[in-house]
Amino acid sequence: MASGGDDVQVISNKQVILKDYVVGLLKDTDMYMSTNATIRLKVPEGSNGIVVKNLYIACDPYNLVRMKFSEKPGSPVTGFGVAKVLDSGNPNFKKGDLVWGTTGWEEYSLITDLQDIIKIQHTDVPLSYYTGILGMPGMTAYAGFYEICSPKKGEHVFISSASGAVGQLVGQFAKLLGCYVVGSAGSKEKVDLLKNKFKFDEAFNYKEESDLDAALKRYFPEGIDIYYENVGGKMLDAVLLNMRVHGRIAVCGMISQYNLDKPEGVHNLLHLIYKRVRIEGFVVTDYYHLYTKFLDLVLPHIAEGKIVYVEDIVEGLENATSSTNWDIFWPQCW
Repeated sequence: MASGGDDVQVISNKQVILKDYVVGLLKDTDMYMSTNATIRLKVPEGSNGIVVKNLYIACDPYNLVRMKFSEKPGSPVTGFGVAKVLDSGNPNFKKGDLVWGTTGWEEYSLITDLQDIIKIQHTDVPLSYYTGILGMPGMTAYAGFYEICSPKKGEHVFISSASGAVGQLVGQFAKLLGCYVVGSAGSKEKVDLLKNKFKFDEAFNYKEESDLDAALKRYFPEGIDIYYENVGGKMLDAVLLNMRVHGRIAVCGMISQYNLDKPEGVHNLLHLIYKRVRIEGFVVTDYYHLYTKFLDLVLPHIAEGKIVYVEDIVEGLENATSSTNWDIFWPQCW
């Protein structure tokens, strides 16, 4: 720890650094921990930013996409997190505020782009929830299901990668609305979680299915009204064969494609025409203006125990560099 000449504290700042763009599967050597950086715990003169201490940092599938294409090698990895404001040059934030949004994979961050930084108003839930159910994944589940798919009671809903941070919430939203809900996952443990913890009507392990089309026909003999797409590839191809007329597909992610050098083709797109299916991709930040509406829906359900949430938390920034904590990215785990 050191001190600046103007009595403003300058301290060491642990950082997770991206070594180079990731190729193929993530490896431990793609990132490294640095203890060489320092940070001044005061916003620079004239800056509209904030200095924060990071409390929780999320490990989400989109992180890998950024590491492959847009993150800057030699710089700290970025992602969604929860932080406490230590100093502010912005009238909308003050010292001591808790916030969530895009930050660095480091102990402390100077954040100058505040467009997706949201002040935390409700602290009667675990702060870590703002990296999940009350943060980006929760808003993603809400926007894709309610705003894009316009669900109706009694409809048939299928969710791939259903045990993930987004999928588990979409399934519970659908059940609360009175829909029939089926999810796919990559292990018996995850399937049990979907059926017993999240109360899906049915769930199946896609690894045990040699014919995905036949599997979907088994669980949806009358077809699918809503598909919440997290996977892409072969799963999307099979779903297209099983959509009902005027079905809706919200495209949140395509996890099965992230580690491929050449993405798989989709062959059954003609069914979008035959069945008048609407398919729409989306970026969650386009829906952040609905965050208050989202909280009004989800907070009472959490308080009443009608929505539950499962987290995996690893202690210590230094453990973020281990690829064993990133199994969500492996296609075999969706």
